[in-house]
Amino acid sequence: MKEMPANQLDPRVKAVWRINDAVWITFIGLCVGLGVIMPVSFALPSVTPMLLAVFAVCMVAVYIVWLVVLPPIRYVRWRYEVSSDYLDIAKGIVWRKRYTIPFIRVQNTDTRQGPILRAFKLASVTVATAAKEHVIPGLDFEIAEQLRDRAAELARLAREDV
Repeated sequence: MKEMPANQLDPRVKAVWRINDAVWITFIGLCVGLGVIMPVSFALPSVTPMLLAVFAVCMVAVYIVWLVVLPPIRYVRWRYEVSSDYLDIAKGIVWRKRYTIPFIRVQNTDTRQGPILRAFKLASVTVATAAKEHVIPGLDFEIAEQLRDRAAELARLAREDV
């Protein structure tokens, strides 16, 4: 089996993941709270305190898992490497995935920044093939631009060689 790719993401990506996950968990928690707890509290008011306590414990557990436990593990498992012929990506905690993308197959490369990534001066690099888009999230903006340009150049050279 090949060794893991050498390059890791920028460590600031853990904070980006935490903020993004906190927003989504809060949004989903509010939807569940309003959609489930409110109707039940009107129908069975005596159950409301217990239901709210169970909901609060579940929300705290979800926050702890997604904001404290998972980001460091996710960060350690996320790796990438660029060789002259292919891009190698390894990721995943439970379901580990390994992608080897030959540059001959690459159709497009770009960088992306949302508001949270921009606040941390990070960007994601996207490498598109006919089958799928592969994203390398959370790179320093300068490194992301260099990686995007290098991948585009290697893809151009691979097509010229054919």
